Amino acid sequence: MTQLPKDFVLGAATAAYQVEGASTEDGKGRVSWDAFLEKQGRFSPDPASDFYHRYEEDIKLASEYGVKALRISIAWSRIIPDGTGDINEKGIEYYRNVLETCHKYHVEPYVTLHHFDTPEPLHFAGDWSNKDQIDAFARFAEIVFDQYHDLVKYWVTINEPIAYVLGQYITGAFPPGEKYNKLKCLQAQHNQLVAHSRVVNLFKEKGYEGEIGLVHALTQFYSIDDKLENQIATYKHDIFMNGFLLDGTFLGHYSLEKLSTVQQILGDQFSNLEMKQDELAEMGKASQQLDFIGINYYQSNWIKAHNEESLIHHNGTGEKGTAIFRVKGIGEVVKNEAIPRNDWDWYIYPEGLRDMMIRIKEDYPNYNKIYITENGLGYKDVLESDGSVHDKERIDYVKGHIEAVEEAYEKHDVNVKGYFIWSLQDMFSWSNGYNKRYGLFYIDFETQKRYVKDSAYWYKKLSEAIDQQQ
Repeated sequence: MTQLPKDFVLGAATAAYQVEGASTEDGKGRVSWDAFLEKQGRFSPDPASDFYHRYEEDIKLASEYGVKALRISIAWSRIIPDGTGDINEKGIEYYRNVLETCHKYHVEPYVTLHHFDTPEPLHFAGDWSNKDQIDAFARFAEIVFDQYHDLVKYWVTINEPIAYVLGQYITGAFPPGEKYNKLKCLQAQHNQLVAHSRVVNLFKEKGYEGEIGLVHALTQFYSIDDKLENQIATYKHDIFMNGFLLDGTFLGHYSLEKLSTVQQILGDQFSNLEMKQDELAEMGKASQQLDFIGINYYQSNWIKAHNEESLIHHNGTGEKGTAIFRVKGIGEVVKNEAIPRNDWDWYIYPEGLRDMMIRIKEDYPNYNKIYITENGLGYKDVLESDGSVHDKERIDYVKGHIEAVEEAYEKHDVNVKGYFIWSLQDMFSWSNGYNKRYGLFYIDFETQKRYVKDSAYWYKKLSEAIDQQQ
């Protein structure tokens, strides 16, 4: 192993709210999750992985175990505590220290501007369903570009537009916890694309060095059988979750085919979906300037038609077999016993990643290049008495998906330039708390001590193999 491009980047990924802790320290403002989690009383973002104080330890570990690039996000509310007001100089200083530490250990930073953590006042004003947030986000982005353009060459505007708003307005697992609101979900998808486009165009107009892209969570959907009604449901499911956003990203508008399907999904509410001509013009301009697309891929799903009442149960505890996803007029996620699942009912199917990469290449020839910006296995890791963590399941999962990337590159000529494992270290998981672990490094959340998992040793060997090829 390995047959990957000579300039292939092997990295790891994190997110500010999930790793930093210190959620009220040094002037940081509250975010969309704070009141939501406090009301639930189940999980707290403190201490998370205490990256706020231990970032050098973690970045050094990354370097020692073959991680050449690190995805981090900059918490909007550390820079502008209320989202729109004064700049917090302690926040500016903190991220400069983090970025300089990345360079100290020869780890290239890839920086995301929005990773599920809208400042609380903006969230209460409607979050991405409110178009006023677009201006606020553009201001935040310009401040960050001006502050760190000397240290960052790879930027991501928004992480997983669909995952954030699906959780907010369809499954109810994310704040504000609404369910089955298809109109609000689609409106927020569009508004995020407009905000992303504004920031891409600003980045290019101001002539910053480096590259800028967008990260999508893409789930591959397959019909459970050959019945026409289930194939149609699968298509609708794909448009709602993938196609609407992919059109907006790469075409800068929504094809008539996509809009027709969205109209079927929304029915009479379609006329309330607000997409202005100046917004589409902004999107069209950005679509021709995008440097890369990031794919966050964890699973595929199998679909059948569902026209009864909607019913969703989010498996947040790892009780295998409890997940339910049925949305009236879109479809139902059904069990495929031929495909293995993890404890959170996520299917383990590397072929779906390959198929999605090929789809992007074929449907959107202007895609430029792809990074796999997140991929990994959530698992109930066990810390042994000798400090070891034997996570063969994670190694097998990552190995299978790397092989899918290789296949897309070698056999289908997909221009893929990197793979970022989710995640660097164990961390707080949005709707699952602390029992769902993804990291290369195990964290005892009581002591914050780091332990090296078997997967980290394996990842280091993979990195060395890529180095030898280069």
